[in-house]
Amino acid sequence: MDHAAEAHQTDLMTLTRHVLNEQSRNPESRGDFTILISHIVLGCKFVASAVNKAGLAKLIGLAGETNIQASGEEQKKLDVLSNEVFIKALVSSGRTCILVSEEDEEATFVDPALRGKYCVCFDPLDGSSNIDCGVSIGTIFGIYMVKDKDNVTLNDVLQPGKNMLAAGYCMYGSSCTLVLSTGNGVNGFTLDPSLGEFILTHPNIKIPKKGKIYSVNEGNAKNWDEPTAKFVEKCKYPKDGSPPRSLRYIGSMVADIHRTLLYGGVFLYPADQKSPNGKLRVLYEVFPMSFLMEEAGGQSFTGKERALDLVPTKIHERSPIVLGSYDDVEEIKALYAEQAKSSSA
Repeated sequence: MDHAAEAHQTDLMTLTRHVLNEQSRNPESRGDFTILISHIVLGCKFVASAVNKAGLAKLIGLAGETNIQASGEEQKKLDVLSNEVFIKALVSSGRTCILVSEEDEEATFVDPALRGKYCVCFDPLDGSSNIDCGVSIGTIFGIYMVKDKDNVTLNDVLQPGKNMLAAGYCMYGSSCTLVLSTGNGVNGFTLDPSLGEFILTHPNIKIPKKGKIYSVNEGNAKNWDEPTAKFVEKCKYPKDGSPPRSLRYIGSMVADIHRTLLYGGVFLYPADQKSPNGKLRVLYEVFPMSFLMEEAGGQSFTGKERALDLVPTKIHERSPIVLGSYDDVEEIKALYAEQAKSSSA
């Protein structure tokens, strides 16, 4: 490698350097947050490697345990492995006190000797039913700070999403991409396997104000509420002469949100007759993705309120969610307002 290429290599903005830069803007910080993020990143690297080997190593054989969030769905070994990896990585960071995982019925309270001031809510392997067919899957996480690490209660994680300090996801697909916001915009990093480092590849992601794509499970159409049905009808048969929108639905939340962030449009998982509270979980799906969406200039809405204003009462609580480009969500909010007006008349 010549000197110019070498200089270019060392000039790369790694995720670690990015987080240290962010930290330096907070003179009172002691590096705890940077250490926490580096442990999350380590967990993501481990899972990325395991996902790549899954087909070969027979990791995707059934573990024989049942995922408590799904209806008796057999849990894949990769889910179990990813969960253990993140629990260990977060506890060993010495910076966490409560962990909430999609895979565990109860919250994990960290041993007082290893406690720090952060709570992390995460879905270790979102979209894991797609492992066998090679569709992108991912890890989602949200970080809160506790008031008093020596006196921690479950209420420390049952906070509205607007209190989050940081949120992100790591997508394991054709490349491994980590998208992170620490409350100062959204940045995307791609894992360079030759360096073993996440490199900044998508600086300051801004979602387009309006998009041409809508993303929803049309299989639920017969159970939708009226605003959702009206909006999707408008997407397919616009009356204003504009071209119809494209439907894109992967069924892995991380992959659908990643595309929405980059290309614009709207992602919907509304309430319906079958799931009156929606299907996605507030603490480790709805909140982190809403946080990222707002930081990128988009919006998120539950059908009743801004998603980040929700105050959860249970760790596995669900909520309907619409998120994406600012104008598209605005259009859906208007349809919900219209329905509320006509039902109160």
